[in-house]
Amino acid sequence: MVQGRVLVIAGSDSSGGAGLEADQKVIAAHGCYAMTATTALTAQNTQGVQGIHIIPAEFVAQQIEACIEDVGVDVIKTGMLAAADTIEMVARMVVKHKIPVLVVDPVMVSTSGAQLLPHDAIKQLSQHLLPHTTVLTPNIPEAALVLAQNGRPEVEIRSADDLETVAREIHALGPKWVLVKGGHRPLKEDLTVAETEEERKFVVDVLVGGEGEVLSVKSPYQASTSTHGTGCSLASAIASNLAKGLDAPSAVRSACRYIEGAIRTAPGLGKGHGPLNHFHSTYTLPFSPGYFLEYLLERPDVKDVWKQFVYHPFVMAMGDGTLPLESFKGFTSREPMPSLPTRHRMPRISQESAPPRSIKARASPFPPSPSTANTIYAACTAYTRYVLDVGQTSDWLGLQMALAPCLLGYGAVAQMLHGHADTQHEGNTYWAWIKNYVADDYVEAVTLGSELLEKHILLQSPTRVEELVKIFIHALKMEIGFWEMFPSK
Repeated sequence: MVQGRVLVIAGSDSSGGAGLEADQKVIAAHGCYAMTATTALTAQNTQGVQGIHIIPAEFVAQQIEACIEDVGVDVIKTGMLAAADTIEMVARMVVKHKIPVLVVDPVMVSTSGAQLLPHDAIKQLSQHLLPHTTVLTPNIPEAALVLAQNGRPEVEIRSADDLETVAREIHALGPKWVLVKGGHRPLKEDLTVAETEEERKFVVDVLVGGEGEVLSVKSPYQASTSTHGTGCSLASAIASNLAKGLDAPSAVRSACRYIEGAIRTAPGLGKGHGPLNHFHSTYTLPFSPGYFLEYLLERPDVKDVWKQFVYHPFVMAMGDGTLPLESFKGFTSREPMPSLPTRHRMPRISQESAPPRSIKARASPFPPSPSTANTIYAACTAYTRYVLDVGQTSDWLGLQMALAPCLLGYGAVAQMLHGHADTQHEGNTYWAWIKNYVADDYVEAVTLGSELLEKHILLQSPTRVEELVKIFIHALKMEIGFWEMFPSK
């Protein structure tokens, strides 16, 4: 089912790795419908651009009109616009047809170093297109050219913070959102610019826009020559996500993960900078490999429930030490019950894994008071019955999802409290509990359980994924129910 209509206005790449050819692959992989208006024909391959034939702006306009008047357009994505008069024409078309979303990849220089946009046209792009742009996606050299052509001071990139500074400077020129891509400046562990290949650990892309929002997407650095068309592909992935209704930060994050996977699984074609694997997931699944849990916790139907669990008043009161002791006794008294599968058992469900030997049951040091015992047992019985029901009516992956709020949730709560400014260390009765759940053995259990989920979720159908998400939400709400049983003040 087509989920959005994307018109790409860009140049053609005869080798298929970049330009319109890459754009169409990306859009198709995202389940959207691709249309094209060709601005230039190129003779190129993975080793470089041998020739460019620019299409007259009047004919590009005819292509745009033909698409809009018939099929209709939800998002326009621009790439290589090639000439100043084409830029001005595109801006007029956006205004004339009231295009709601415009993604601009300011293609100026190819991966191989070929000049694809005259310098005098950069000012036209800033003047005519940027005020109508929803998301602008310059790489570092392109960002520097945009700033220079607009009389802005050059910003030396020495850290991830400098990427944000550049994005803010360009944001002031008119786009709603600016994504500065950090691929040209890989970073060290401390997020400063790496000087050697060995120091290169991360690539950070920084999005600035909205109501002062900033999103940094950190990806592992990949020493790969398969980077032909990464800019085109990223912008088209963002355009596709916007066409499907995602907000800009979500669209950008998902697109960055998609590109990371496309580089990691690239086919290794050509003698130079090779193309990506645009169909690494065939996008029947709404997340990229290795990022299911990130996708899960960012879903609209999960995000608020997860936030309610992690930042529950009961949790925050443990952090600042104000939680009544009787409430903590009541809560922890549920943990040693033998009938309830503990969160440490989750990794054992898979026959492929062995439990970390250092993990021991975290029993409560406080006995339950008589007034709360019956309530606690009822809640534990309800949760136990739900877990058993899932185990009997579903499969072991369903059982893992039923236990995931325990495994992941307590780790997330403890990590949050451990670094929270309001958390009290000295004299806090509950500091030991917090440290217990950030200890190495528990982190190891979380890592193992997460890896199992990420591995096996890729084998599921989209329908099964939805079923598993519902199991997770139900179990998460039951976990919240444990916080709710006892007063936080």
